[in-house]
Amino acid sequence: MNGAVNAAPIIVLAFDFGTRRIGIASGNTLTRMPQPLCTLEYKQQLPWKEIDQLLRDYLPKQLVVGLPYNTDDTPTTLTPVVKAFADELATRSNLPVALIDERHSSQEAERELAYLRSTGLKTRRVTHADVDKLAAKVVLQRWLDAQC
Repeated sequence: MNGAVNAAPIIVLAFDFGTRRIGIASGNTLTRMPQPLCTLEYKQQLPWKEIDQLLRDYLPKQLVVGLPYNTDDTPTTLTPVVKAFADELATRSNLPVALIDERHSSQEAERELAYLRSTGLKTRRVTHADVDKLAAKVVLQRWLDAQC
């Protein structure tokens, strides 16, 4: 029997890093059902004050950052920037940060939002912020699925 099954559940925050917004999702290893949390917008500086507040509010034990790749497995122009963000996040939080392939996470988020709109579960218009926080949820689900 896998020892991880009996381990105490941990809270996890996931980040979908973009050039204008950072989508954030939360979840835990017990329910394994992440939820979109929020989207932080920024222009010139990263929203570290808001990120630090989320870390204090949620007290995660693990962080996950979506890492962009092209469809041919090569890094994108954003990949080094995301790695630098993940390194700074690890330093600031003193928590482990897992990098997870985020390919097609935004498309998955857009499909989920389209479904929610078609069923009437989401009635207001879809924004970029909606897509970003749902993409973070997709990234977190991938990390949770890999934890067997």
